[in-house]
This record gives sequence, structure tokens and C-alpha cells, in this order.
Amino acid sequence: MLKPLSIKELYVPALAEGEGVGTAYEYFAKRLVLARWLKNQPKPNRALIAGLPEKYGSSLDFLQLAQELGAAVTIVDERPSALQKLQNSLAAAQKVGWLTAVSPQLIPVHHLADLREIAPDYDLCLGSEGLQRLDASDLSEYVRHVRRLASRAALFAPNGDNMAHTNISGLAGVTLTEMQRLFGPDAKTGYIDMPPFPPGITRTEDQREQATSGTFEAIAMWGLGYYARLEHFLPTAVRRSQSHIVYALLEGGD
Repeated sequence: MLKPLSIKELYVPALAEGEGVGTAYEYFAKRLVLARWLKNQPKPNRALIAGLPEKYGSSLDFLQLAQELGAAVTIVDERPSALQKLQNSLAAAQKVGWLTAVSPQLIPVHHLADLREIAPDYDLCLGSEGLQRLDASDLSEYVRHVRRLASRAALFAPNGDNMAHTNISGLAGVTLTEMQRLFGPDAKTGYIDMPPFPPGITRTEDQREQATSGTFEAIAMWGLGYYARLEHFLPTAVRRSQSHIVYALLEGGD
């Protein structure tokens, strides 16, 4: 259902967001999970992005997914700055020929956990780097709305068991145990995004641009793609302590 995009290809939307190879690797790792999950399911007609990332990127990978599936996409968030960042990132991607067939509807809300005004007519709900910014008292309300709004959902959050990543990124985390408790035994959960380089690496604008055409960078990204496919086979204890992301896949709304 999803076409096999490489890390080098996904570097283009990551760069449009002002991010780098780490974000492209994250997008690749998430696509591996989503491609396996979605391939035997009905193609969604309407997708909802229930909250934009707290800090890194603007979820252009989800817009790419919606474009490939031919799904209309709606984005909700309570932060005007995040919605504006998304618009700027999308414009930058479209300028270089990406995401030209997608035009998301943006809906500002008062609070991410309070989605009562959103009608429940979505086939797929997506969210990344948003759960960790909700208070514990709001998480259950958010999940209740996600289950009400869409028949399927895929939610990703920073791995709370990887303190090196959360400390350097400046984000709070959610442990896999918390994800399982939050979404219940029917959810498929796991760890992903374990790049073979330390978190927090920064690069200049010129270095990021060079990565789009450099031969060495292309070879390195090709190798990273094969490495990402092997993450799943690493011992659970290693993935628990080293993965950047935990996820939950839900089927069946309330």
C-alpha cells in the first residue's frame, strides 16, 4: 500500500522542516511499521493528524502517507505556532516537488485533549511526539477521543526508557508499559527508531543541503535503511534502552 521510499528520499521533507538525517531515519522507521500494519487493511479515505510534534518537524511524513493513500487529511493542534510551522514546512516541500497533491485542513483547538468539536468520520488517526506533552490527567481523555474519532489509530511518542534521548532532546517520554496501560491489551505496541549515531548531533545548513547530493551521504543513508530493517531483531532489552520511539497501533473505534 505504501511505496518503498528510502531514507535519502525522506530526507527531502525532513530538510523542508529544518531537520536532518535523524528525522529522515525516524520517518523511515515509522513507515516500516505503518506499511506492515496497513497493507491488509482497507485504504483510508480520511485521515486525522491529532496533534503536531512538540518540537521536531511537522509530521510531513504523515502528509506523504496520506498523499500516497489518496486520503483527505485534517490536522488539529492547539498551538498557532505549530500550525504555522506546518504550513511553512509544507510550502518548502512543495517548492521542491514534494506533497503537491495534498492540501490539509487545519483546525485549531483549545486543548489537544479536548476534541469534542471534531466529528468522528475518520478512517485513520495519526500522531507523533504529542502524547508526552499531555498531563497524566489528560491522556485518557485524549485516547478516548482518538478511539471515538477514527476506526484505526497509530500513535508515536518519545521512549521514556531512553533517558539519553529524552535528556538531549528536551522532551518528556512515555514508556512502553505506560503505552500498553493507556491503550489496552488489544493495541499492538513496540519500539522503533534506533539510529546508530548518538542523539543531539547538529549540522550546519550547508551540511544538511550537501547531504541531498553527496555520494558518501547517499551510501550512508542506503546503509541506514538496511540497518533500520534489522532493528526489530535486536534483543528487547537493547531496544528498550536505545530506541527513540514507542508506538501503539489501534483498531476498532468506540
